Amino acid sequence: MPDNPSSFDQLQTPCFLVDVDIVKKNAEKMQERCKKLGVKLRPHMKTHKTIEAGEILTNGTKQRIVVSTLNEAEFFADSGFDDILYAFPLTEDKINRCKALTKRLNQFHVMTDSFYGIDILEKSPPHNGHWSVYLKVDCGYGRAGVVWNDPESIKLAQRIANSSSIDFQGIYTHEGNSYDSKGSKQIKEKGQTNVERLVEFRKKLEVSGITCKEYGVGSTPTCNQADQYMAQVTEIHPGNYVFNDAQQVSVGSCTEDDIACRVATRIVGHYPHRNQMLIDCGFLGLSEAGKEQLPGGYCTFQGHPNLKLIKFTQEIGKVEPIEGKLDYDKYPIGSMLFMYPYHSCATAAMHSVYYVHSGDSIVGTWTPTRGW
Repeated sequence: MPDNPSSFDQLQTPCFLVDVDIVKKNAEKMQERCKKLGVKLRPHMKTHKTIEAGEILTNGTKQRIVVSTLNEAEFFADSGFDDILYAFPLTEDKINRCKALTKRLNQFHVMTDSFYGIDILEKSPPHNGHWSVYLKVDCGYGRAGVVWNDPESIKLAQRIANSSSIDFQGIYTHEGNSYDSKGSKQIKEKGQTNVERLVEFRKKLEVSGITCKEYGVGSTPTCNQADQYMAQVTEIHPGNYVFNDAQQVSVGSCTEDDIACRVATRIVGHYPHRNQMLIDCGFLGLSEAGKEQLPGGYCTFQGHPNLKLIKFTQEIGKVEPIEGKLDYDKYPIGSMLFMYPYHSCATAAMHSVYYVHSGDSIVGTWTPTRGW
């Protein structure tokens, strides 16, 4: 591959492509949505993990982001980002790195959903004596977080609020159950339910004398389809919207025109006796997430809705038509196909560099951070 490829045909495949114009459009739409609702945007960095996309999503401010690993927090801090929320249940092995970040940043926040988390924070306060802490709340997703309607959840919040070494920032929920939706109507219904539950929990805290400075919700489906009910919170924290993907399209979160990433692959073999062809992308270049969730198998082939990726090995994919016979004249060996991944977060994590394009021209590369 040339050191600085300028067109798609110069790319060595498989590779990860990012349409910078769509990234900017997705960012602008979310920023405008937040402005209309009167809420703050705290974009999640876990999907792209790049400085360039981080700057776009924060509209150049480099302020108010959320990350899922300490590696991401350190990476963005190195490039001047601040007001960083580490949104992951805390364990003691990570305390020293968190303490170092509190020294480097004006605002660094951690998250907990357990008495264990509070114990380890109180046991080892940062240089300024106070941790900035969010309480994770489960409003129906069933992953991390205290249950929104469990009285024990109030007790944990009281422990946080009464701690001499903790500044209680507020509550945070991830609306992951929105990914079970089928269409915009269901997304909005689930989003509204999650907001109402979080607001109800906040009111219970206020009755108990606990003030929430921030109370935030987020998932890309609910934030892409945000309605006026979202104005009841102070901030939202979507992440996948930077790229979107075939999963977002399938649940009704966006359209194919909103997908900013693709995996480029080349056809490497024709096998008419089994009505198949092979591509040079296996499970190391495209995530297996979403198997059989799409008509196209593990992905959607841009411009070729009748193609299905049926099986992976490490470096090779098997492709066959959904119906009928393959017209091999349309798919010469060496020609390129472009795949929309089912889950862009997982697929992006497989690539050490993103090739960024505007239209048909490659305009640069972005290098994501990796690790934990």
